[in-house]
Amino acid sequence: MDSSQNATSQRVDAYLAEARPLESGDLHHLHQLAVSVFWPHRARDLRLLMSLGQGYLALDEIERVLASGMYFEMGTDFAMIGMMMTAPRLQTRGAGRWLLDRILADCAGRDLRLNATRQAYRLYASVGFVPVVTVHQRQGPVRAEGVPETPTAYPVRALQDDDAPALRALDRVAFGAERRDVLEALFTVSEGTVAVRDGTPAGFALIRDFGRGRVIGPVVAEDEAMAMALIAPLIRRHPGRFLRIDTSCDSRVFVDFLTAAGLHEYDTVTQMRLGKQRGGDGHVQTFGLAAHTLG
Repeated sequence: MDSSQNATSQRVDAYLAEARPLESGDLHHLHQLAVSVFWPHRARDLRLLMSLGQGYLALDEIERVLASGMYFEMGTDFAMIGMMMTAPRLQTRGAGRWLLDRILADCAGRDLRLNATRQAYRLYASVGFVPVVTVHQRQGPVRAEGVPETPTAYPVRALQDDDAPALRALDRVAFGAERRDVLEALFTVSEGTVAVRDGTPAGFALIRDFGRGRVIGPVVAEDEAMAMALIAPLIRRHPGRFLRIDTSCDSRVFVDFLTAAGLHEYDTVTQMRLGKQRGGDGHVQTFGLAAHTLG
């Protein structure tokens, strides 16, 4: 990173841009950018993200928003980076790199993770991020009758208020970092399912309103069988509704299960890291992201 990372103003194409911290009144700016790059985020989705993270906006002299970037601190040594958006007319003009450099400076000393679109992959690679896994965005109007029975060795029940501590512990193993604030926020706006073994939660799945419909995630389970058992009831409750899941699991049985339910692949992103690899080596795994931005 060069000395420009802390500059508050910079010329971006023909615009003299100013970078400033994201503020509570900037919801309309983020929404404007999201619409311009065809992201599905509604105001409620952006409001949730703004409550959990911090970041920057780049604006021109007349307050037109040019770019954004956010980061979400989780624990003392980890952060997710997301909401990296640049107005279409200015992509490849340096605004994204400018804000990314500021975020990297703020997050110095933390392991970092993000989910890169095809357009942004080279930007992240240029500052040292390395690819980890492909994340598949699968979505569509679901067919409840297409969901096969998913027998499991442990019962699946509805999420309960007192499950939170156990679910946070499971997520910490699967995700590789403590994201208490994120999960607490998601619990307040989600329903979910919990797999139980010997009276103790062994896996869980959440579902909440997002974008065009609802998103399933996070999904934390021991294996594909448990993940499918957790997801199946959520699909059956939403016949005909537009649902989405973002998953790195590409096993044939799991893909066939989602396809039968109407969740077809729409796009992919690449999970990337800067710093050490977190999660993925414990007794539970992440089978569905909370969001591209939150992991």
